[in-house]
Amino acid sequence: MSRQLAELLVKDRIITTAQFAEAVEAAKNGKSIVRALIESKHVAEVKLLYYLGQKFGLPSVNLAKFEVTPEVLQMVSAELVRKCGAIPIQSNEGVLVVALCDPTNMSKIEDLKFVVKRNVEAVLTSYSAYDAALQKYYGGMASVSSVVEQFKADKKSGTADGGISVELVQVHDVDAGHDIDAPVISFVNGILTEQVRRMASDVHLEPYEKRVRVRMRIDGTMQEVTEVPLEMRRAVTARLKIMSRMDIAESRIPQDGRIKLKMGNQEVDFRVSTMPTIFGEKVVLRQLNKGNLQLDMTKLGFEARQLEVFKKGIYAPNGMVLVTGPTGSGKTTTLYSALKELNTVSDNLSTVEDPVEYNLEGINQVQVQKEIGLTFASVLRTLLRQDPDTILVGEIRDYETAEVAVQASLTGHLVLSTLHTNDAPSTITRLMNMGIEPFLIVASLNTIVAQRLLRSLCQSCKAPQSIPVSKLVELGIPDAEASSMVCMKGAGCPKCNNSGYKGRIAVYEVFEFSTTLKEMVLAGANVLEIKRQAVKEGMKTLRMSALSKVGEGKTSLEEAVALTMET
Repeated sequence: MSRQLAELLVKDRIITTAQFAEAVEAAKNGKSIVRALIESKHVAEVKLLYYLGQKFGLPSVNLAKFEVTPEVLQMVSAELVRKCGAIPIQSNEGVLVVALCDPTNMSKIEDLKFVVKRNVEAVLTSYSAYDAALQKYYGGMASVSSVVEQFKADKKSGTADGGISVELVQVHDVDAGHDIDAPVISFVNGILTEQVRRMASDVHLEPYEKRVRVRMRIDGTMQEVTEVPLEMRRAVTARLKIMSRMDIAESRIPQDGRIKLKMGNQEVDFRVSTMPTIFGEKVVLRQLNKGNLQLDMTKLGFEARQLEVFKKGIYAPNGMVLVTGPTGSGKTTTLYSALKELNTVSDNLSTVEDPVEYNLEGINQVQVQKEIGLTFASVLRTLLRQDPDTILVGEIRDYETAEVAVQASLTGHLVLSTLHTNDAPSTITRLMNMGIEPFLIVASLNTIVAQRLLRSLCQSCKAPQSIPVSKLVELGIPDAEASSMVCMKGAGCPKCNNSGYKGRIAVYEVFEFSTTLKEMVLAGANVLEIKRQAVKEGMKTLRMSALSKVGEGKTSLEEAVALTMET
């Protein structure tokens, strides 16, 4: 129907044929053509609403000012709302009033009349107001809340599916033979849908004595979103274990699994981990959405000089490139982007990971399985007999893995890996503490990258923030730069859930192992001396890189200071 409306706009000269063609191309990923026209500013929403009102003779309402009662919402299921493209907003004397944004859908209102068994009157609303109302009343958490209420009222009477379209991508039906109530399935589907919508990296279901809370990690920060009724606790855990192919009869030991779902037009993977606690099993789901994986190195957040040094390291014929940082700092994305850059027909690329997070075409990926002796070190030794050019080692955790990785880099192979250290120069000390000799570190190491993920300011509500120049100078910003720097802060709005932040951006510290630095390591210099020399040679520390992002208006000063250490 969206195409029919767009063609009507062309016919009435609201848009041009060229704009129509551009919107059709943009809509190939599943987006509606009219929404593509609005986003590209080819048609203003206010103008479109006025045109449609005149064309179809329908009154318009500001849906943002409507508060729809639960009784009205229950009259139409979420599935039917999406099918008809109309949201119920009012019911008076046998007449149901619905709001729609595309009046070419009017024929489907007849289906609605048949289901609700009453007359239906339509009013117009804008596309943005319709989308906001759809999410508010029929989105993931809204559905979860209604399922919880339904379950509490009468556990055995629940048959609704919540209207959430979630399809398991499996060879056979995983629900066969398992007695899982419909409300429980709806609850789990709602949580998974909301995780994808909010782009939450993780969901935690945490059992306590008197409640089970559900928290999501959004842009690196944990937020509580709902609770699981105590009566549903075991059933929800069982549902997740069934979906991720775990043993539902075993609750005494940790288990790991994976769920692959189809949500609309996209496939999303979830890595699932269960752990026994004193009040039941805690479940953590990590979202692995390949559609969100950014593999373009120029868009990761590297500054020009940093990217140049990093590329020099990964294009070296042999040696080691290490990426360091805490868990969840984007190390895997950085390394995968390097692999994508190096992935050509002429080179043999292999990885050993625990676990394999994303499947990459053209790269041989191996999953570590300690229980059968398939460790990082043992797989790495085998890969060296597989004629490799580049090897990615998921993480160097011990001396054995470090030793094999160093030997591989000294025998004509490029080795990419990760370590957990606070900054780039500390990596050298960490390798020494593992037992690697300084002369081997100097001979094998090309480049070290330390990184952090900072929350990006919401573009819809960010505004200038008054920061004393003396404070900026104290943080290490030169006087001239500090006096002209404009710092920004997010005020908070519905688009960012009133947090002031939306999305994240990476900041880097790229350490190039120069001849001078190698000589210092061999001479026994400490970390501080090495760091000072690296800064002299042009290395920007994590703090310096973060302050640069503040100056560009991409993040706040508070965020930059909180997530990076002083130089």
